[in-house]
Amino acid sequence: MTDTSAQGEFAALLARISADSTIIGAVLSGSQARQGMATHRSDYDIYLIAADSKAAGEERRDSRLDVAVMSLEEFRTHAMQGSGWEWNRYSFTHARVLKDRPDGLISELVSRKATLSVQEAEELAANGLDTFVNAAYRWLKNHRDERVIEARLDAAESIPPLLTFIFALQRRVRPYNKYLAWELRNHPLGPAVWRHERLLPLLEAVLSHAAPQTARQIFLNVEPLARTAGHGPVLDAWGDDLHLLRQSLD
Repeated sequence: MTDTSAQGEFAALLARISADSTIIGAVLSGSQARQGMATHRSDYDIYLIAADSKAAGEERRDSRLDVAVMSLEEFRTHAMQGSGWEWNRYSFTHARVLKDRPDGLISELVSRKATLSVQEAEELAANGLDTFVNAAYRWLKNHRDERVIEARLDAAESIPPLLTFIFALQRRVRPYNKYLAWELRNHPLGPAVWRHERLLPLLEAVLSHAAPQTARQIFLNVEPLARTAGHGPVLDAWGDDLHLLRQSLD
């Protein structure tokens, strides 16, 4: 009797690709690749790297298996800068290689996707920092001018670039929101101010009431780390506008 559960169909897929010479690589991503994240509703997210277009017959997306098939050349650039799939890069952080070539190329490509290069990290950190300061500055101006809804919207918009910045400082890919708490607890960021027990409540405070002192606290956490990492010019370009971020508005 055929096992049609997610686990059963995953096992059947593994058996097929193990025996299929046209499949040169397979990568497991998603919750099933991250210990403690999978639930009874979790499907199996799998990337198949194929040497033959016939492997496209394995492509599917349903409640049990989410299988994407691509050529080796497509996989080389997928999720990398300039690919148009940059949003998918975290998929390869903590991913598990299920099948590889003898030379280990698939594992090498996965590792490359999972970690930012020095240049990528510098660019993402600088852009994230500038975007965060812009959103936080607008947040505080709207709060000062008693535009409550507008202040909350800008406060919320300050979080994604902030996370991009603090992860890029350590050459790490910003996790999807679903995995943020898991990532912080299982793979902590270095600086104490970004430990999960401090950062998560801070982000919750931003989203719950967007009080100006929260913006100031985050900026005072960010500024010394940014300057130590060589991003002082990004901050200095804001000139006197930084006074609004540094001063207490209570």
